[in-house]
Amino acid sequence: MTALNKEQKQLLLNKLLPIISDHKRELFYQIIEKRSRHLTVVMEDIFQSQNASAVVRSADCFGVQDVHIIENRNEYTLNPDVALGSYKWLSMYKYNDTENNTKAAFDHLRSQGYQIVATTPHINDVNLSDLDISKKTALVFGTEMKGLSDYAIKNADVHMKIPMYGFTESFNISVSAAMCMHHLTEKMRRSNIAWSLSDEEKIDVLLNWSRSVVKSASDIEKQMFAQ
Repeated sequence: MTALNKEQKQLLLNKLLPIISDHKRELFYQIIEKRSRHLTVVMEDIFQSQNASAVVRSADCFGVQDVHIIENRNEYTLNPDVALGSYKWLSMYKYNDTENNTKAAFDHLRSQGYQIVATTPHINDVNLSDLDISKKTALVFGTEMKGLSDYAIKNADVHMKIPMYGFTESFNISVSAAMCMHHLTEKMRRSNIAWSLSDEEKIDVLLNWSRSVVKSASDIEKQMFAQ
């Protein structure tokens, strides 16, 4: 089927929503108002499925709608026991079809107005609490053992660290991502930043959610918009 225009999306949404239970539908309406694309998460070459899944689960919990997956050497996999279905409620973007998928991801994010924030200690770094999020912000997390690639570090706009006071050199990636999302989404929500989804974005997200829970959604769509 061809892509739907805005009017068709609204018509389909109006058809699917009444099929959903009252409780689930009310949850949709409540949660969509808390969703944001002002802050997004990027994972570069994460190979441990439990860590990747924990980051996805945290993104859903903190209302971060988009997760970007860079696959240069390692294929991204989910652990269903950790993710607990959270991926169904998120918009997932994969970059795996170019020689330098990190560059492709960064180019795409910058075209959407994001500043690229590498989460790694660096000579010109800024602490988590001091990060300026007045701009749309993409937080980039690297592999469990080696961290971010040289390209990601060199081509980031900002380098951010989480203050540490112990002997261990770094946090687990899923812990780091959760800490960053918790702090920055709270900071974002307390600010005057226009962080909410636009009306058109809400329609897109609600439609994807509805498709994920209405088993007959594909058949209904084909019946409504068959050429």
